[in-house]
Amino acid sequence: MAFGFLRNPKPKTRPRPAPPQERMHMVADRALPLRIVENDRAKRLTLRIDAGGRGLRVTVPPGLANGEVDRFLERHRGWLETRLAKVPDRPQVRPGIRIPLRGIPHLIVHEPGTRGTVSLGEVDGKPALIVHGDRRHLPRRIADFLKREARQEIEALVAKHTAAIGRRAKAVRFKDTSSRWGSCTSDGALSFSWRIMMAPRPVIDYLVAHEVAHLREMNHGPGFWKLCKELCPDTERCKAWLKRNGGALQAIQFE
Repeated sequence: MAFGFLRNPKPKTRPRPAPPQERMHMVADRALPLRIVENDRAKRLTLRIDAGGRGLRVTVPPGLANGEVDRFLERHRGWLETRLAKVPDRPQVRPGIRIPLRGIPHLIVHEPGTRGTVSLGEVDGKPALIVHGDRRHLPRRIADFLKREARQEIEALVAKHTAAIGRRAKAVRFKDTSSRWGSCTSDGALSFSWRIMMAPRPVIDYLVAHEVAHLREMNHGPGFWKLCKELCPDTERCKAWLKRNGGALQAIQFE
């Protein structure tokens, strides 16, 4: 009598998605960075314009040929041109313009004869950001000022909201992201765009409450929104404000 042994079949491993492709794409005489990202859960192609019209993102099912992406973009050319025409201008941070701080417009004033970074002041009784030092460093110094303000205010809000739900954040980080205002990783690290400091205080509070709520509800289901509204009762109004005005804040250039 012979005995045979069956080998356990190797578990099927899901192939890793291809790394994102990046190239430029022309829309109405504008050259925009295009990022093509494979997603193994995607059933169809989806197109997204980055905040501030900085670039395009196409999410595709695995293994899709580049020719399909090109035809998809061509079919949506009219939609892209219409949407991009509504994107606000991208003002360069410079003396004489106003940018919001916590929702309040501040005049940018350059004082080259003094040393330092950025301070708050007034011009003709209206709020101003006084930027000291070399003119070449003015945009960077204002960006650094917003980052410092963000760290101070948002870390305090994170502490308040995490205490309310009995959870802790692993880390709090600040970035200049073009596609989202905040994020929460599965291990509890929170990230925020420092540009949110240009939004009104209630909107800043909403964003922090939104990401902290993900520490308990890692989704956007009914339970998540219920918790978000418990942390920030003004969630709906602030959410609408950010959707309506966020593109203009993302469009401001600090380079």
